[in-house]
Amino acid sequence: MKIHRDALSTLHNSIRKAATEELLPRFNAVETAYKADGSIVTQADHAMQDRLQAQLAQHFPEYGLLGEEMTGEEQLAQLRDSTGGLWVLDPLDGTSNYAIGIPYFAVSLALIEAGRVSLGIVYDPCRDEYFHAIRDTGAWLNGQPLGSRGPASPLSRGIAIVDYKRLPADLATRLAATPPYSSQRSFGSVALDFCWLAAGRAHVYLHGSHNLWDYAAGLTILREAGGHCITLEGEREPPLSLQKRSTAAALDEDLFREWCTHLGIVT
Repeated sequence: MKIHRDALSTLHNSIRKAATEELLPRFNAVETAYKADGSIVTQADHAMQDRLQAQLAQHFPEYGLLGEEMTGEEQLAQLRDSTGGLWVLDPLDGTSNYAIGIPYFAVSLALIEAGRVSLGIVYDPCRDEYFHAIRDTGAWLNGQPLGSRGPASPLSRGIAIVDYKRLPADLATRLAATPPYSSQRSFGSVALDFCWLAAGRAHVYLHGSHNLWDYAAGLTILREAGGHCITLEGEREPPLSLQKRSTAAALDEDLFREWCTHLGIVT
């Protein structure tokens, strides 16, 4: 990765300032609209994307940008022309939470180089928590290394973050009827979910369908914290694309294997 320490500091400050000025003042005070796929979008999504797009172009003109609020055609064009590096931005991950006043949302930014994520950033403005990871180097929360943890809980005593809505119906029914874990949550921000898993705030994770801008940064942070992930189809690291993907994950390796066995995923 070509970005040096000073540039990382610039990124941190830009994202934090933009979220403080664009997201927090509008929190629970914006009108919502609906996209063609039924998902919610607000003025804050667009304001944040426009602001960060301009700042990234100023500081890093060598990289393109793929943002959630672009059209599908624009996103595809950016991804096809990404040989020199590409930012992938979700300006407001957890828009549904944001629009009704649930303080669980984040800004997610990843840098793709040579077909792999080299830098992942997730910022939670409500808690002023800044997660970031550099590929093959590590992951941090507000400058403190992620990945240090005590003995893992067995699955039967664990807390799971599970999004039932997007799972295959038979799997969702089985998990709801006979849960293998002690307790279950569904918070509503994929990027932040992965970061909380990396921080040890949950034990296992499952989501049936999320987009590139949802997972690119967060999954990198989880991996660099020592976590493990796989799709329901058994792919450890599928190519980065606009195709939606599923993810089963855990921070602890033994717990990850137990989770995959229960889900019927061959690792």
